[in-house]
Amino acid sequence: MARTELEPRSCPRDGFWARLKGTGHSGQTVRSQRGLLAPDSMGEGPKRQRGPRGPPSLGGGHGVGKPAGTGGQGPRRQEGRSKEGAIRMVRRSQRRKLQKFTRLCGREEGLRVKRSCPSCGSELGVEEKRGKGNPISIQLFPPELVEHIISFLPVRDLVALGQTCRYFHEVCDGEGVWRRICRRLSPRLRDQGSGVRPWKRAAILNYTKGLYFQAFGGRRRCLSKSVAPLLAHGYRRFLPTKDHVFILDYVGTLFFLKNALVSTLGQMQWKRACRYVVLCRGAKDFASDPRCDTVYRKYLYVLATREQQEVVGTTSSRACDCVEVYLQSSGQRVFKMTFHHSMAFKQIVLVGQETQRALLLLTEEGKIYSLVVNETQLDQPRSYTVQLALRKVSHYLPHLRVACMTSNQSSTLYVTDQGGVYFEVHTPGVYRDLFGTLQAFDPLDQQMPLALSMPAKILLCALGYNHLGLVDEFGRIFMQGNNRYGQLGTGDKMDRGEPTQVRYLQRPITLWCGLNHSLVLSQSSEFSKELLGCGCGAGGRLPGWPKGSASFVKLQVKVPLCACALCATRECLYILSSHDIEQHAPYRDLPASRVVGTPEPSLGARAPQDPGGTAQACEEYLSQIHSCHTLQDRMEKMKEIVGWMPLMAAQKDFFWEALDMLQSAEGGGGGVGPPAPET
Repeated sequence: MARTELEPRSCPRDGFWARLKGTGHSGQTVRSQRGLLAPDSMGEGPKRQRGPRGPPSLGGGHGVGKPAGTGGQGPRRQEGRSKEGAIRMVRRSQRRKLQKFTRLCGREEGLRVKRSCPSCGSELGVEEKRGKGNPISIQLFPPELVEHIISFLPVRDLVALGQTCRYFHEVCDGEGVWRRICRRLSPRLRDQGSGVRPWKRAAILNYTKGLYFQAFGGRRRCLSKSVAPLLAHGYRRFLPTKDHVFILDYVGTLFFLKNALVSTLGQMQWKRACRYVVLCRGAKDFASDPRCDTVYRKYLYVLATREQQEVVGTTSSRACDCVEVYLQSSGQRVFKMTFHHSMAFKQIVLVGQETQRALLLLTEEGKIYSLVVNETQLDQPRSYTVQLALRKVSHYLPHLRVACMTSNQSSTLYVTDQGGVYFEVHTPGVYRDLFGTLQAFDPLDQQMPLALSMPAKILLCALGYNHLGLVDEFGRIFMQGNNRYGQLGTGDKMDRGEPTQVRYLQRPITLWCGLNHSLVLSQSSEFSKELLGCGCGAGGRLPGWPKGSASFVKLQVKVPLCACALCATRECLYILSSHDIEQHAPYRDLPASRVVGTPEPSLGARAPQDPGGTAQACEEYLSQIHSCHTLQDRMEKMKEIVGWMPLMAAQKDFFWEALDMLQSAEGGGGGVGPPAPET
């Protein structure tokens, strides 16, 4: 029996292809095959079998009782053939352009891509002739075009794309891509900053910048984000006051967020329509009243650099450091102090009461100068000369170079470049809380520094009202002071008169000490951070722990991924978010000889006579010194070992000074230790 087949042809009614071929007679079985138009081939599509029908019409088409070429089916077939021809011409031209482009790009060395199928040989197969060849490699595109396309990706997706293969890692890590992203994130940014990778650093700083807060009281217990100034180049520091927030970026611009907080039905929330203005430029540091209660922060002291004329009436000028005082309520400047051009400062802190406010200024050389002002008279328009005085910590210990300092209302903490810690306590009550006794307190000489004995170099410090926290180079946390509410995190409420290690917590990102509680920001995993707290939980200071805790516990706060600093007031908690790619992990691994305890002795061995492992540590130190080839290297290694040894700060300073003298006597000059004492 003869059989008639329907092959795919164009059908104007439903977009399918149908064609009748073969021979047959009336009453024969008809099998219909229909297929969709393939996107890149003119071949036959998938076929669908149908059951037997009645006898076909004489014309063999879809019309009923109408022969082919007459009636409705003939013009429709002609129209389908014309559409088919047009589609074939368009696809043929596209295929030629694509082949021409691949031939041009394939001439470059190292970028040639084989177009033949490995299983079919070097000749083009039927599928390639129809346009179903191998996909084109992304490496064939010009690098400028690839960078332009990738620059439209979000920063998170760009970083993920750079981890897929070596080619995308090189492309995504290029400065051209990050320059375009930085221009997109901060269109008004004029300078990309400094560093090895300036555009990548600037783009990541502006992508990760953010200031978050969570109110302690009220019904709203979630973290909110503040209004970010578009002109800010990352966030370096911030300071909340009673009604406003001040933010310092990485290029020295100080921003004033006016009316940042509003109170609605007992809730603290960001005012979405808050305005921000540029308070000043060229700022290095700023400070206000060190107490946790923002009500006392009436004035803002800004350390900045300004151009001053050398001689009146001339155009020549030079840069001079100055301290400008602003009202926190309005941002109006009420006072200005200009220093000699030979003195360059980098940090400012405040200590004392309003009538006897002491400004402590840290120079680039590590010296501490102070001056006293009366805040109650700052709003009176007058001009007078204030003399700087060298602080006793720099006067009696001239070989010390102070790296950073922190203060509260009645005490100051200094950290040297070698990791030593020195204390100034001005009131007997705070002295008793910190050291547990008044035996060495001298009310007539309150500026005399007290050395704290630490086992290693100190990197971070935090000072509360009557307790403090220290973090050494191995990431160990030490707490000292009053422990009435459990703010030391030692698991009990016993005061500590000397630094005590919190053994279950290590390698914090930052540490903050408040009135009667402490906060620690730590890295919980590779992609998340958590906030830990201890002490008094009244008023919601420890979210999730209203009764407080004598140990550091995880707080119910969703910490941003790039959180780097924190601060708490009576009303709310603030978290600063920013990531600097040039800041590496400051901590080192603890040597085996410094780990608490000694390895278990073997069977039959006697009990060790050196439970602390001191002899083993000294032998290791001697072997390290012996491995150095030159005298200069041995002197430097000895200085490093002195910093590791559990000595008092005064003893470490003595050894460092003696080593410097020996090094200079041997003609080694230019050591990295503390400088020789000044006469």
